[in-house]
Amino acid sequence: MSERGGNRPREQFDFLDVPVELAARRLLGCELHRELDGELLRVRIVETEAYDQDDPASHSHRGPTPRNRAMFEAAGHLYVYLSHGIHYCCNVVTGRAGYGSGVLIRAVEPLEGEASMEARRGRGGFELTNGPGKVGQALGIDRSLTGHDLALAPLRLIERPVLPPEAIATSIRVGISKAAELPRRFYVRGNPYVSRFHGAPS
Repeated sequence: MSERGGNRPREQFDFLDVPVELAARRLLGCELHRELDGELLRVRIVETEAYDQDDPASHSHRGPTPRNRAMFEAAGHLYVYLSHGIHYCCNVVTGRAGYGSGVLIRAVEPLEGEASMEARRGRGGFELTNGPGKVGQALGIDRSLTGHDLALAPLRLIERPVLPPEAIATSIRVGISKAAELPRRFYVRGNPYVSRFHGAPS
């Protein structure tokens, strides 16, 4: 488990202490800074999906467990899970402590350290980080980071200016069977690193 708490200002992640759909939109354009093997890897978030405990598709729907307890932390922590026994997927925890709410980071755009990400992924181009498992692999994220405070190294969330509404598209989520009709996927229009078109965007 990574270090939690630290000395960050209480209000640092207030922008994520909102309903999860708003947080998922707000995270678009924000950055993740990953320190790994003495290098800074920097990416911009371009696709997200919203989940909370009232959502039957969410890992937090049945309440806290040893596996999902990071989702019940305060906004600004990380929740990591293993998908299909292969891919580590990362989620930014949102909302108040005690309410299981988080945003899956579905795709990011590389800004710095792209060669190192390519070495970890074994490929480059748009397929480098255009999916949640690819993001985890490119940034060297695994379960050791679940519960991590995103104000602290080695993985930090950096707030960036709000994107204009017309820059954001909304659709149904990808690869789920429960509550599949809910429009809880958000992405930056026209960004080549978005995972794939799925459902009619708005």
